[in-house]
Amino acid sequence: MIQTTRAQRLALKRVYDRIVAARRPSQRHMPYRQFRKTVAMGPDCIMVPFAGMWLGIEPDGHTHS
Repeated sequence: MIQTTRAQRLALKRVYDRIVAARRPSQRHMPYRQFRKTVAMGPDCIMVPFAGMWLGIEPDGHTHS
């Protein structure tokens, strides 16, 4: 399991909420627990796939592509 800070977990939840909000009502979405499994380690941050790109989430919660 990848170790994350509280700020990273909050930022990760915000990314997930954006994915869920952007889907069509008829589309099923990935459960949050499954989404968390897509997280990978980056150089100094965690990385998560989002909208065809990778987002980096720094230890302080700052999110960037």
